[in-house]
Amino acid sequence: MHTTLIRFIAFAAMVLFSSSVFAAGFSKRYESIASFDGTRLGALVLVPEGQGAGPFPLVVMPSSWAVPNLEYVGRASVMASAGYIVVSYSSRGFWDSAGKIDIAGAPTVEDVSAVIDWALANTPADANAIGASGISYGAGTSLLAAARDPRIKAVAALSGWADLQASLYADRTVSKQGVALLVTAGALTGRPGPELTQITSKVAVGDYDGAVAGFLPAAAERSVVNEVQAINQNGTAVLLANSFNDGLFPPNQYIDFYNRLQVPKQLFFSQGDHATAELLGALGLPNAVYTAVTRWFDRYLKGQSNGVDNESPVQLSTLNGAWLHYADWNAVQGQATRYGLNRPAGLLSPTGALSADVSTGWSHRIATGVPTLADSGIVLVSGLLQGLGQPVTTSIPLVSRVGAAVWRGPVYTSTRRLVGSPSLRLTVTPSQANVSLFAYLYSVDALGIGQLLSHAPYSLRDATPGQATTIELALQATAVDIPAGRRLMLVVDTTDPRYTDATRFGGNVTFASPSATPSVLTVPLR
Repeated sequence: MHTTLIRFIAFAAMVLFSSSVFAAGFSKRYESIASFDGTRLGALVLVPEGQGAGPFPLVVMPSSWAVPNLEYVGRASVMASAGYIVVSYSSRGFWDSAGKIDIAGAPTVEDVSAVIDWALANTPADANAIGASGISYGAGTSLLAAARDPRIKAVAALSGWADLQASLYADRTVSKQGVALLVTAGALTGRPGPELTQITSKVAVGDYDGAVAGFLPAAAERSVVNEVQAINQNGTAVLLANSFNDGLFPPNQYIDFYNRLQVPKQLFFSQGDHATAELLGALGLPNAVYTAVTRWFDRYLKGQSNGVDNESPVQLSTLNGAWLHYADWNAVQGQATRYGLNRPAGLLSPTGALSADVSTGWSHRIATGVPTLADSGIVLVSGLLQGLGQPVTTSIPLVSRVGAAVWRGPVYTSTRRLVGSPSLRLTVTPSQANVSLFAYLYSVDALGIGQLLSHAPYSLRDATPGQATTIELALQATAVDIPAGRRLMLVVDTTDPRYTDATRFGGNVTFASPSATPSVLTVPLR
């Protein structure tokens, strides 16, 4: 079966590469590259022709999770035509590459260096101009490789992770839809190693918390945020790109890593979901993200003075297609509006106010495990639709106040722009030791129809029932205009179909705003 699969991928690659549309300016071939431990990696190799004798800058491109080396064939062709040697290979354990899937373990990361060794020995690659780039799994692998191999001078990591624990277990809450998607795709397209096999067995019986909890100790060593010092010492130029609604690797974990970098760096956030913003660019079509990637490599591998150094390093796309430019993330968060949370009031549909004044001394109770109509949508689907102008919507008047607390802001008389990461401070007292909370921020029209702007999960585990806890919750970053006539509304409940939750039906959570730590929502508004 494995041999047949390798032959199929190799044949498909050769057929695709034989097309005359990719024939000008470079040669192409399929290789089975022996990695450091003898594992064979299926690779597509593109080398410039008719562009001089070289040496040429080298870009190594590990494939995404469950995707073969054909993933980057269009972009690799564009780059080879522009004078780059490109080696695009299937990641270890997937498709035509041998070995077992080790979830970005040391062998998978070392494969990048082994491919570099092979390219230096078998192509006219420039040993002083080496880059790594990938989408998703390939992005995380490229960043880890750059931390461990100082030969890598530039990285472009798209829709990837810098903190695997924060991605898989955001505030101690598992995205069961995301985990199920990754597990299923890995089983269908590759050969799971021991860790993935164990995770898969737990997912099969619905134990998502156990599946992720068992992997968390390994997640730390597969998170480049814990190796940022090495990146800084190597001086690697790092470009990060992601989508605001990425359902697998949410944007905030990239922000934390970006802020710690002390090297040439850029951060791009687009609208859409996981890997959707750069998809057309990977196929070789015009694309804002891959235009930035090409210019990044031109500057830091070819040494071109193309103005990249003088550009605003943080660039964010709004839903209407405008690109916003900032000097750093602090400038994004700089203009913030703070709303105090008032006690929800009303007999049938109790609702609190988001007020300019802080309100303290109140409490409000909701039941746990009650569906409320508020949710974050479906992984990959909802974020993609958001990028196409169709955000997740719900009727706020129909959100059950039995299972949710709701706060309403003032109607805006002019368009406001929300750019950055909102944050919520809230004091909660659970009746159970374990409870999950889900915060949603909506833009709501006069009829009460809310468009989801951002959300975040938070789970209390092994808490003391009846004891108050103040939580600080960062909602995911976004960039969106709020038209005049609309208002912000905040909803907090205890269940969301995207996530596993620690909540059990039949309990309650009491929200409060003590004078020492008032409950407030902070929103970066312009």
